[in-house]
Amino acid sequence: SNSNYVILSIILEKIYKKTYPEILNEKIINPLKLKNTYYGAKINLANNEVNSYAFTGIWLKQPETDMSIPLGAGGIVSNPADLNTFIAALLNGKLVTPPSVELMKTIKDNYGMGLTKIPFYNHIGFGHGGAIDGFTSLLFYFPSDQLSVAITSNGNNYENNQILIALLSAYYNKPFDIPSFTEIAVKAEDLDQYLGTYGAANFPMKIAITKKENVLIAQATGQGPLELKATAKNTFEFNAAGIVLEFNPATKQMLLKQGGGKYTFTKE
Repeated sequence: SNSNYVILSIILEKIYKKTYPEILNEKIINPLKLKNTYYGAKINLANNEVNSYAFTGIWLKQPETDMSIPLGAGGIVSNPADLNTFIAALLNGKLVTPPSVELMKTIKDNYGMGLTKIPFYNHIGFGHGGAIDGFTSLLFYFPSDQLSVAITSNGNNYENNQILIALLSAYYNKPFDIPSFTEIAVKAEDLDQYLGTYGAANFPMKIAITKKENVLIAQATGQGPLELKATAKNTFEFNAAGIVLEFNPATKQMLLKQGGGKYTFTKE
């Protein structure tokens, strides 16, 4: 948890009798010769830094956390190049001992010591995601291929995980449907043919399709409603989660595409 990382930062300061930024420089930044990594301060646009944003139909600047608060739980500034250098060094035993690396890679009950494990087909990666204010990041390393992937963003209107899947699909030559970010106009009455509850034998939840004026809405059992945008005839998308719904009104079927999976639903 973030609280535990703050506590660990304070413990380090007491052990080394130095500030957390000083320890960061001594143990990681300087040994790895990282050029664009440092402990954050107030955002300085003149120093090639940026504000963070959230998208709620329009981009809204997010409040800025005072960097005296997060310490090791979100106070480090970096870029993808430095992050890739860091994760490769960490998991190849250049920052901590190899036994410590193996301990970090041991995942029990979906929890690890600073790392999480992700599968991609027959490849396994280790890393973590991060978020503070409107900033988000993903960083993973695939030891068998010596592949590191880093994503950083100061504002998201599309899930980092979907971007990661796209990058890995390109690298490993796997199929991936690039989403459409165009939107076509639809009339409210045109949406009536899609409305109803859909179910699939190989999917654990039913999906209710409703509308609000000229906006189609999908809501899976126990989940929140998602406002879809029309991208082609009979095709609607929710880009933030990489969801594509393709309707066939004649057969009363709906094809759900997400994360490489395809599920055919039938209207009840």
